[in-house]
Amino acid sequence: MAPHHGNEEEHEVRGEPQKPVIRDNRKVDPVTGGVRQPDQGAAAGEHDGGLAAPVAGPTGGAQAEHEELRPVDEAHDSEDVLAQAERILSEAASVQDEAAELREDLQRLQAEYVNYRKRVDRDRAVAGEAAVMGVLTSLLPVLDDIDAARSHGDLTDGPFAAIAAKLEQILTSHGLERIDATGVEFDPNIHEALIQQPGEGIAVDTVQQVLRAGYRTQARVLRAAQVIVAVP
Repeated sequence: MAPHHGNEEEHEVRGEPQKPVIRDNRKVDPVTGGVRQPDQGAAAGEHDGGLAAPVAGPTGGAQAEHEELRPVDEAHDSEDVLAQAERILSEAASVQDEAAELREDLQRLQAEYVNYRKRVDRDRAVAGEAAVMGVLTSLLPVLDDIDAARSHGDLTDGPFAAIAAKLEQILTSHGLERIDATGVEFDPNIHEALIQQPGEGIAVDTVQQVLRAGYRTQARVLRAAQVIVAVP
């Protein structure tokens, strides 16, 4: 058996494979989860004997880093939710304002339509009344002829008397009234005084005789009655 020499142990030591030196340059500490300073990576490598720190598994440093960043993501999501909620509220307020404006426009249009209908009805009534007044006024000379014929005894009987009575009845149904009363107080609104003469036993001007009958409706006087007035 060959003798052992002292340099064999040295040879064996020199023959060992040299371990690689890996420096940990990660910016986030996988253990504490904090941010490393530039010199902490070298110190960690020297403390571990020149070996790199073991890569953390699913539950190691990566998880700590994920947990470190999670509150920031949640805060960002909360800001997005708040911004979206504010946008929705703003849009809802805008829709409500638009609905209020449309409601006001509708109410204004409805009021204008109601006023238009009232104005049309009023104008229609005025136009109809004016037409009736025109017809009645045009027939006043015919009524004067009927009164003259009746006063002369020409309409006591016969077909013309029936026609005259029917005509007067139709005109009365349209609101025509005769102004032919005597012994009433003189009213300048419905009477036209042609003659004035002293009267006995009266305290005010009084209609003594009607020379020509007047006519009126509820709306206005078509023609004043021509009368003789007795004065006190």
